[in-house]
Amino acid sequence: MAKKSRKARNLTLIGLGIFVLILGYFLFSPKDETIPVTIDKVTKRTITQRVSAIGKIRPETEVKISSEASGEIISLGFRDGDSVTKGQLLVRIQPDIVSSQLEQFSASADAAKIAIDGARAEMDRANADYKRINDLYGKQFASKEELDRAKAAMDQAISRYKASGSEYSRSFSALKQMRSQASRTTIYAPMSGTVTNLSVEAGEKVVGTAQMQGTEMMRIADLNVMNAWVDVDENDIVFVKIGDTARIRVDAMPEVELLGYVYEIGHSAKTAAAGTQEEVTNFQVKIRIIDKNNQLRPGMSCSVEIDTETHYDVLSVPLQAVTVRMNAQKEEEESGSITEDKSAKKTMTKRPPSVVFIKDGNTAKMVNVETGLSDRGFIEISKGLKLGQEIISGSFQAVNKLLMNGSMIRIDNGTSPESGEK
Repeated sequence: MAKKSRKARNLTLIGLGIFVLILGYFLFSPKDETIPVTIDKVTKRTITQRVSAIGKIRPETEVKISSEASGEIISLGFRDGDSVTKGQLLVRIQPDIVSSQLEQFSASADAAKIAIDGARAEMDRANADYKRINDLYGKQFASKEELDRAKAAMDQAISRYKASGSEYSRSFSALKQMRSQASRTTIYAPMSGTVTNLSVEAGEKVVGTAQMQGTEMMRIADLNVMNAWVDVDENDIVFVKIGDTARIRVDAMPEVELLGYVYEIGHSAKTAAAGTQEEVTNFQVKIRIIDKNNQLRPGMSCSVEIDTETHYDVLSVPLQAVTVRMNAQKEEEESGSITEDKSAKKTMTKRPPSVVFIKDGNTAKMVNVETGLSDRGFIEISKGLKLGQEIISGSFQAVNKLLMNGSMIRIDNGTSPESGEK
């Protein structure tokens, strides 16, 4: 029994010793404080700054067609998508009501014209009576009272004649207006183009524009010249200029890229979801599509990239290599990498400086840089770096959080660096 107890105690001590050795190894062994990074080089390339936007395809000219007269459509001789020429008959509205009104106004005008003839005859008779009484009065065969009555009758006849003339003018003007309205029951194409947005059928009743807004029956569009109307964010609109090159991709044709240019920039803001956290302010930009494509249709959704500015053969680094540090200026001054410039300090803005970490042996060196244009993958470096310098481009956590000036680094072999001029 004593031997078994001693053996168990020895095994316990041995196990405890192994545990202490393992714990001591993890607690007191030297730690690897190096940060794994990926390396790239400063290269020269062409940087094109682009502004992205989405919108719709629109024709250069599009006319809305509505009827000025209300009634039933009795003739509609085309379908959506048909081509029409200027002056071609589009729609005919039932003229029954307008025809009866036209007959009434025509009869009123005729009656007014006949009334003029009667008033003229009455005026001639009154004038002749006045002359005869006036002659008798001169020979003292008629009294002054009789002369005055004749004069008053003549004046009344003249007034009635003038009134009948005015009444005829009024009736004739009303007749002309009704004839014009009657002619508007037949609608002709105001331009040559393609019928789009046909929203009525033969037999339907439409409301004329003389009554409220009226019924929009169709649109005629010139599809020979097509544009893209896009909404550009307020932060990007300042970069867009008239004449900028644009590349248009239509959702319905993802493999086709169309070339265009900016020909109009809106000056009125378009605000969506105003007063909420989702409020968005855009400005409308119109782009003329140069490449012809017969498959384009008004209303198609599209995405656009506008080339706002291009710099050729400039120093550049990957976008992820550039970060900001609030204390970058202070760290570089303490490390002696930059000299103090009081005049420069006065002109410094509150914006954190952009920095890039370069490979300096086995350490990272933080360098202030001035940036220029950027595209989807690279950013221009206008000051602070030289061609061919090795810079740290990853990982994201290393560049943006872990690295400091003088941090120990090791190249991560799992990722091959991208280098070389492009």
